Amino acid sequence: MAHQATLLSPSGYLRTTPRPFAANHACKAPHRPVCAQASTDDEAESFDRRTSLQLGLALGVLAARPPSAAAISVPQCEQLTTAGNGIQFCDTKEGTGKTPAKGALIRCHYKGRLASNNAIFDSSYDRGRPLSFKIGVRQVIPGWDVGILGDPEQSIPPMKEGGKRTLIIPPELAYGDRGAGGIIPPKSTLIFDVELLGKR
Repeated sequence: MAHQATLLSPSGYLRTTPRPFAANHACKAPHRPVCAQASTDDEAESFDRRTSLQLGLALGVLAARPPSAAAISVPQCEQLTTAGNGIQFCDTKEGTGKTPAKGALIRCHYKGRLASNNAIFDSSYDRGRPLSFKIGVRQVIPGWDVGILGDPEQSIPPMKEGGKRTLIIPPELAYGDRGAGGIIPPKSTLIFDVELLGKR
């Protein structure tokens, strides 16, 4: 039975716009896909420590056991394709526009969920503003770069502008053994519903 999705992140904290990152600063908003390993986003709001600790403890228990592919709830997908790198995906809407080139500045709306319990940890739709970033240059987690740009060797086609794709991203292409910010537990498989709006 699918778990009901619940929003875990306080709405105020979600209303900061991520910016490009450098590798020598600690990540201020690590639950977002744009936050790879570290950031220079000094304007990001600080997360309430008490709430973060409570959420981290709760999510740590919920995600103690990684979900199997069969247990992941993606009712919007009639069929999932599994790539060689472990990403699973389906296109819920075929785009009709151009495919983005590596390094292009694009805009995406997205919703991120934990595969372990279907809990929503971030949503650009809730903020009312898409995420802008350069694709393919490690400004986002690896699963996003390859999931949007595509990879013929992994049998992942590129997205087209106007398209919508659901990505199930294994931990090694997301936040790995470390997790992120007390919101995403270690070794978490993540589900992202991504809408490619096109260039900025």
